[in-house]
Amino acid sequence: MGKLAQSTIKYLIEADFTANGVVEKPDVIGAIFGQTEGLLGQDLDLRELQRSGRIGRIEVELKTGKGKTKGKISIPSSLDGSETALIAAAIETIERIGPCDSSIKIISVKDIRALKRDYVVNRAKKILSKLLDEELPSTTELTENIKESVRAAEITEHEGLPCGTEALNSDEIIIVEGRADVLNLLKNGIKNVIAMGGTKIPSTIIDLTKEKTTTVFLDGDRGGDLILKELLQLTNIDYVARASEGKEVEELTKKEIFKSLRDKTTLEQFKTDLKQDLPVGVKKKISEVLDKMVGTRAAYIFDDSMKLQGKIPLTQFKEDNKRLGNAKIVVIDGTIDSNILNVAESHNIEFLAANSSEKGLKPHLLKIYTKKDLPE
Repeated sequence: MGKLAQSTIKYLIEADFTANGVVEKPDVIGAIFGQTEGLLGQDLDLRELQRSGRIGRIEVELKTGKGKTKGKISIPSSLDGSETALIAAAIETIERIGPCDSSIKIISVKDIRALKRDYVVNRAKKILSKLLDEELPSTTELTENIKESVRAAEITEHEGLPCGTEALNSDEIIIVEGRADVLNLLKNGIKNVIAMGGTKIPSTIIDLTKEKTTTVFLDGDRGGDLILKELLQLTNIDYVARASEGKEVEELTKKEIFKSLRDKTTLEQFKTDLKQDLPVGVKKKISEVLDKMVGTRAAYIFDDSMKLQGKIPLTQFKEDNKRLGNAKIVVIDGTIDSNILNVAESHNIEFLAANSSEKGLKPHLLKIYTKKDLPE
């Protein structure tokens, strides 16, 4: 059978058929060619039209059920409208398919070119609508983009640490975690910024905090908590600013950056906020636990409602003990020394209690209770 190029199709004849028996696709196609032969003369003979490519491949879809066959016939045509209409009318004269009585009804003769025109017009409308919706950037936006690019190019280094151009000249300095944080602050007009370049605090940062009024601006995650603890132990920072919980400084918008810096707290206020006192009822329970655990040489781990989470020997109260990871309140049978304090702070423990503690301890982010601080 001939093949009609998709680009030459002008019309598509669509017909439904019914046969009173079980027939297959070759039966349908054979009936179309056989029963229309000679009906419209040699010029419109379907076999000749298909050989010459003026009629395309005849497609048949059918379904059989309850002893009958129903289906759809599609015939593409590159003939003109009147010739295509004659072909369509001739199809309806078929009365048998294979050995079965049948009927064929033309459903439509579609003008493919008209369908294409409709598609082109509708598509053009959508394209134009999108063009109109895409407003050109304003002069202000273009200017701001240029400024941001220039500010980003202003990043420099001081003793290997990424920083802004005003980091050394300004009396006030902002310390952030990494290079990406410096870039974000520079893009938003803040130039007195320097990065630590990692979780280990460089000596350069320690020295700068002694010379300048210092704000530390950290991510709102556990990594930021750990870095802050180390900074509190090693440096003389003055203010603490944090990104909102779960966010990083490098991803903050201009509005979020300035809000975080506006909401910064003094170091003393930050420590006070972290070390709020426990309710009297909780402190009384801690006192009762201390009385019961004398001689155990153990650490009892509690959540913030004094629900027991576990017990470990005091010899296992170390930085690599994962059981301390979710502890809020820890009560120990022993004396709190600097080693126990450091382990507790490294695990974000909020309250540490014991019968006694060494003198001169300076907790940064937790509160210590001894027996004399607790109600009987």
